[in-house]
Amino acid sequence: MTLDNKNITYLKKAEKTSQSDAGSVRDTVQAILDEIEAGGDDAAKRYAEKFDKYSGNIILTRDELDEAASKVSQKLKDDIRFAHDNVERFAIAQKQTVQDFETEVSPGLIAGQKAIPCNAAGCYIPGGRYAHIASALMTVTTAKVAGCKNIIACSPPRPDQGINPAIAYSADICGADKVLALGGVQGVAAMAFGLFGLPKADILVGPGNQFVAEAKRILFGRVGIDMFAGPTDSLILADGGADPEIVAVDLVSQAEHGYNSPVWLVTNDKALAEKVMARVPELIADLPELNSQNAEAAWRDYAEVILCENFEDMATVSDHYAPEHLTVQADKLDWWLNRLSCYGSLFLGEETTVSFGDKASGTNHVLPTSGAARYTGGLSVHKYMKLVTWQRATREGAKPVAEATARISRLEGMEGHARAADVRLAKYFPNEDFDLSVSE
Repeated sequence: MTLDNKNITYLKKAEKTSQSDAGSVRDTVQAILDEIEAGGDDAAKRYAEKFDKYSGNIILTRDELDEAASKVSQKLKDDIRFAHDNVERFAIAQKQTVQDFETEVSPGLIAGQKAIPCNAAGCYIPGGRYAHIASALMTVTTAKVAGCKNIIACSPPRPDQGINPAIAYSADICGADKVLALGGVQGVAAMAFGLFGLPKADILVGPGNQFVAEAKRILFGRVGIDMFAGPTDSLILADGGADPEIVAVDLVSQAEHGYNSPVWLVTNDKALAEKVMARVPELIADLPELNSQNAEAAWRDYAEVILCENFEDMATVSDHYAPEHLTVQADKLDWWLNRLSCYGSLFLGEETTVSFGDKASGTNHVLPTSGAARYTGGLSVHKYMKLVTWQRATREGAKPVAEATARISRLEGMEGHARAADVRLAKYFPNEDFDLSVSE
């Protein structure tokens, strides 16, 4: 993503990009999807046994959900409900920004809009390397607020244990109608194909590994998806007044997502950059082993530190990268809010952080990656809703529309379209002559 700008200096340049070693998993995923579509429930179970070493119940019963809830501490339940309530409140506010309406576009011609929720939503909740409790909150809650009638949640089970109890509890309290102990491609396939007696999903949402992402990509068109997702990425804009310790901690907190999760620091202060670059390896070394391995590789191979001359150059770099997560720890927060235009979610000031958005503050953490923030936002209540239009007209209102339609259609060479207008004019206004030919 190198920028050709004399005012920009790379103090640290990435050795790789998030696509460098992605490899091709399409053939593998396509084969699994084909086999499960042909073999149905039994094929999905075979893959659960093969990949997750799990042969237990696929759809959790009420007793199993209650048992899972009993394994979650009251303090964690309180935290989960706090986060759920924030996500729910924000989703409700989002939903209120889309209203049904009708308007008279010309005399006698009424057109309108309706927001109709999808019937069935399939929510994938990762549960492998990390137990993504928050993903249940983000996906299931928004589907519930949107008004989806059938909400299916699935998450990878662990051998002889099933789904992480906190994930099962979260999906349940957020409103999932069914919770599946099924992960990976087989979980996505079960929701998309309507296995185990479930309705076929109209939309698939939620983060996952490269196999889950590829399954969603292949199925897109047959079902809707939230977005094509790559490795998570984060960018921090910081000036000389930023706290280098907090900047460094925030970078490391996002690098621990995975070995190929890019983190970027863009600053106009070289001293700050140098302090952060010196501190990050120390913070990484202090993490638990798995987290440290991920963060070390991400920082070594994918991270960048970019020095700019001024705020405008910093904003230009940021918009070029179009990060999934964008943090501003710099002066003039309102200026940044008004200037920046390409990001999945924006965190203004030291007092908030991407980790808040990832877990509990209310905004959704399912966000566009790999520069997709140039053209789309993240998961929201709106993703589950279809904005459809309708119209009706009086005969007088239809008259000028029919005349224009007939002439435009003939100019385009679409005679059938023209005659659909002609027949109405002839029926409604039999005593009038209309010039419906194409004018040169």
